Amino acid sequence: MAGLWRSYQALMAKHPWTVQIITAGSLVGVGDVISQQLIERRGLANHSVRRTAKMMSIGFFFVGPVVGGWYKVLDKLVTGGTGGAALKKMLVDQVGFAPCFLGAFLGISGALNGLTVEQNVTKLKRDYMDALISNYYLWPPVQIANFYFIPLHHRLAVVQIVAVAWNSYLSWKANKM
Repeated sequence: MAGLWRSYQALMAKHPWTVQIITAGSLVGVGDVISQQLIERRGLANHSVRRTAKMMSIGFFFVGPVVGGWYKVLDKLVTGGTGGAALKKMLVDQVGFAPCFLGAFLGISGALNGLTVEQNVTKLKRDYMDALISNYYLWPPVQIANFYFIPLHHRLAVVQIVAVAWNSYLSWKANKM
């Protein structure tokens, strides 16, 4: 395991943006597999590989670039490595970024699932607040620790590891019709 981590570190040093995007897409996919198998109990015969591919594409083309870029912007908006700075970053992240990101994630998921604009709006009205409240139970303590202890180039990976459980929930929420 230590060798795998060292290899990951070396790749991060050489190709941080690419590795962050690949990590995000892969872990969103893992979250969908967990959602289908453990939450929805579909079984392997009924597993939707197409759905997992859609969720991975959201990870590769939306989650990775947007969250990775957001952490760079946030580090410029709120400078410092103190506990107070970590608290400020968490507040800006959770009040400013998370609500927009979550709405976009659910909207993109709906669009990729073939929902019309009207169906997508109805689904967002039904699911958004519940997902946002769930977000606020999980993410504030994770983000304070992330902003305080973790270097910028590893923050997306740390969040995505914690997000395997969150992605399972979001995949279930996004694909619940």
